[in-house]
Amino acid sequence: MIKVIIADDHTIVRHGLVQILNSDPGIEVVGEAASGDQVLRMLRSIRADVVVLDITMPGRNGLETLKEIREMEPNLPVLILSMHPSDQYALRVLRAGASGYLTKETAPGELVHAIKHSFRGQKYLSPEVAELLAGYIQAGYEDEPHKRLSDREFEVFVSIGAGKSVSEIAEELYLSVKTVSTYRSRILEKTGLANNAEITRYCLENRLI
Repeated sequence: MIKVIIADDHTIVRHGLVQILNSDPGIEVVGEAASGDQVLRMLRSIRADVVVLDITMPGRNGLETLKEIREMEPNLPVLILSMHPSDQYALRVLRAGASGYLTKETAPGELVHAIKHSFRGQKYLSPEVAELLAGYIQAGYEDEPHKRLSDREFEVFVSIGAGKSVSEIAEELYLSVKTVSTYRSRILEKTGLANNAEITRYCLENRLI
């Protein structure tokens, strides 16, 4: 029996994933969490074989939580689940130690297979992600300016590109307006872009939004 912890801050999504997993006799959901901090607390008291982790959660996001889990449980497989397209986050999460990356759109059909795959100690790569990684290797991952951003900077970067205001981003990511403004300044410096309009154009041209 594969014991799984599911972490997603949207109750309906989380319950839907639990239903999918409970339909498989070889998988047992042993914990549900709505935040990264809850996941970390659970792992101190519950034995899990695989963690399924949403990338966008209040407070400590999925990438930050993943890095904490890697320190606590270096061999525990962690699958990252995201509403974002693979080309935004897949390579970042795999480099951070994730066992695989799934979009919420494809999760109903792939999640059980991905969990069993990662439980065996293997990386789960959908055909889309495998093709994406091959392209990165061929082109050179660090060639593009947005690849120089930290994980949190990239999250803010994409939100700005999508037309969200600093206050909207702050509310969504549970950060202060001042902190988001600081991230924006770093983003402009690292990418060489001049303003929000250029960020939006860059994101559109590179299919980040």
